[in-house]
Amino acid sequence: MIEKPHHLPQRLGLFTAAAADPFLTQDLLKGVRGHGGVDLAKVVEPLPDEDSRWEVEPLRELVEDAMHEFRENRTRADGWLAPRLHAALRITRREAADRRLWTHLALAVAPDYVAWRHRSAPASDRSESRINPARFKGALDRQCFSRLWWAAEMFRNGKDYSPVVAACANQDLIHSALRRDLIDHRPTAQALVAVLGRGIATTGRDVEGLMTAINAAGATLVYDALAPDEPRDPEVLRQWVAEAGAAPPVPRHFLPDGPDEEPVPEKSVVALTEYFADLFETAPVRGRKP
Repeated sequence: MIEKPHHLPQRLGLFTAAAADPFLTQDLLKGVRGHGGVDLAKVVEPLPDEDSRWEVEPLRELVEDAMHEFRENRTRADGWLAPRLHAALRITRREAADRRLWTHLALAVAPDYVAWRHRSAPASDRSESRINPARFKGALDRQCFSRLWWAAEMFRNGKDYSPVVAACANQDLIHSALRRDLIDHRPTAQALVAVLGRGIATTGRDVEGLMTAINAAGATLVYDALAPDEPRDPEVLRQWVAEAGAAPPVPRHFLPDGPDEEPVPEKSVVALTEYFADLFETAPVRGRKP
């Protein structure tokens, strides 16, 4: 397993996918050897110095704690790290949509975490373990850290991150949900977590079939009408971001609080949960007997 870079930046920056390519060496993708970090720092676009949100140390400490705590079960680290990454890195959705930020975090700050979390097992005795380059510089639903931040953003219920932990327990849900716009409807996100909590959809095929059915039904059924949501107050998020510099360290042994937004109306969650449970009965689940 590779070690952390010898030269860690003090602050996050913006690092393009093209600039990242020379550093995605075969040794790195095999999890054999990382990079020193000095040459990488020369091609990073800096972020504003006066903004304390870009400090690297709190994020670096989080990934090190995750690797230690979940060394026996790497996938469980997602549910622990997602809410804490979101709470520690207080950014807007517009900022989070910039892949360059996540590429820098993955390649300059925590390539050892990416290798630890996403190195695949050898397919045969003659093959080698590999890390998909997309985990460093890929789409937002595939990149190691962006997928966790967006999972926390989409599945939190106001300031409550506990639904995020439940959602991250199912890798198929995270991957499938983040590729679909409908998950931006908050009652839909909470209803999906509730459906999984009931044990209705458990396997990867179940989740993909359910998501396909939900997406298709959404073309003819307006979920806002069936399960209305409270409009978000943008000032709450702006205040939460503005207070980043004065925020205490993210707790390790209990969940942090997110932006203090109104939770999703419980009636809407119940209505959609029942609707999705019924929808699953006829969902196109591959391999399911009629």
